[in-house]
Amino acid sequence: MPGAVTLEPVVKEENQAPPPAPSNPLKIERALVISAHPDDPEFGFGGVIAKLTAEGVEVNYVICTDGSQGGEDPSVSDADLSSRRYLEQRAAADVLGVKEITFLGIPDGHLFPDLDLRRQLVREIRRYRPELVMTHSPVRNLGAMFGASHPDHLAVGETAMAAVYPDSRNPRAFRELLEEGFAAHRVREVWFGGLTDPDHVVDVSEYAERKLKAILCHQSQFEKPDQDPNQPRQILLERMGKLGAPHGFRYAEGFRRLET
Repeated sequence: MPGAVTLEPVVKEENQAPPPAPSNPLKIERALVISAHPDDPEFGFGGVIAKLTAEGVEVNYVICTDGSQGGEDPSVSDADLSSRRYLEQRAAADVLGVKEITFLGIPDGHLFPDLDLRRQLVREIRRYRPELVMTHSPVRNLGAMFGASHPDHLAVGETAMAAVYPDSRNPRAFRELLEEGFAAHRVREVWFGGLTDPDHVVDVSEYAERKLKAILCHQSQFEKPDQDPNQPRQILLERMGKLGAPHGFRYAEGFRRLET
């Protein structure tokens, strides 16, 4: 039986005290990460995922693409790279304590926020029935790291929002899913990663090393010419350190938090 975690109040600005705890704070037993590619969950949410699973929350993943464009060696077949990336994703998820992964298997680089993808995400939200969904931002951010606005990320962020509201909670949406046994479900919150202006900062100091260990399971993504093998660690620790410092945290992850 999964545990229940009460989410803490939002911390918005340096030297600003957190607001009073809400009278009915969100209690979370299940969280679902919806991402475009294998490795996106670890880069975007790895510290929080490790924190949640350590506290007894059930965390599951939906990975939309097959990851077949995640490399720079054209001699490797799409099928071979995709197979390798699926194995790497499972290993990374195991490091973080994730329970299940659903791979939708859509060709990498071919995501579009259409009704077919929307239907598939509604199905998985109703299957896993999370209180919290974590996903990409649906908005291109020119001030953020360039890769955060990958077109597949934008497509997943936009489609996940539509799947959360109005579709997942509405039994009249995609009625064929009711016949498949997937009853309507209301997600209570969505957290968006890949932004430069988070309004929710989470202390992940205790879990930063586990996040890095999970990221390094994705070895296919670090086999690039002239890449410094220490670069991912340095960049990530620096980024998490800068985000956490104003709030008294050694390392932190930040998100935009949307109540539904």
